[in-house]
Amino acid sequence: MADWFETWFDEDYALLYAHRDAEEASLAVALALREAPELAHGPVLDLGCGAGRHLEVLRRTNPQAFGMDLSAALLRRAAARLRPWLLRGDMRALPVKDGALSGACLWFTPFGYFSDAQNRALMLDLGRVLRPGGALLMDYLNAGLVARELVPEDTLERSGVRVQSRRAIEGGRIVKRMTITQVDTGETRQVLESVRLYQPADIEALAADAGLRLRTVKGTYAGGSFTEDSPRWIGLFEKLPTAES
Repeated sequence: MADWFETWFDEDYALLYAHRDAEEASLAVALALREAPELAHGPVLDLGCGAGRHLEVLRRTNPQAFGMDLSAALLRRAAARLRPWLLRGDMRALPVKDGALSGACLWFTPFGYFSDAQNRALMLDLGRVLRPGGALLMDYLNAGLVARELVPEDTLERSGVRVQSRRAIEGGRIVKRMTITQVDTGETRQVLESVRLYQPADIEALAADAGLRLRTVKGTYAGGSFTEDSPRWIGLFEKLPTAES
């Protein structure tokens, strides 16, 4: 049976999250470049890049930036000018040499999809591929806010598609089960999202084990300070020098 993330990121996903647009991406990338000038130069990986909305903005400043995603459907939606800079692959097996990157960016919560052991392994791998002084930008959800403001059930309709969502916290994960109905035909499908709810201290500990030190945290794409009510937890880490360097 396929994992949820192997089947969900398709045309229906793109429709449901269409409000996450280029304007939001521009804000997010501008924040990243302000807080981590390292991202403006050298090879930078946009991991879980989807159709490349952040990558397109980043490449205006850094033409060495490239993206990787598992979803063929989302990669096909990328602008033609981006396609030479896109890879299809599983983030649990990064095809990057040790210390090859000056930066990596994980925008809009592509972390936490896997088991705790696999999430930890991914963080260690991110530390491996960054050169000393390299930057990791992690745009993650605010776990406390998600838990406090959980909406158990709702329905929305967009462009001829009705989505009924049921949400719960199960085993330390936010789980969303969706029934997606094509209004004109009545055809339905069931899809799932499941993301581990890490507290900020948990992410910092995972990063520290990977040789990454937290530089700053923001709570909005506009650069607002992180508080318990912030919509996002945006952590900027830097790779510490190794003993050999």
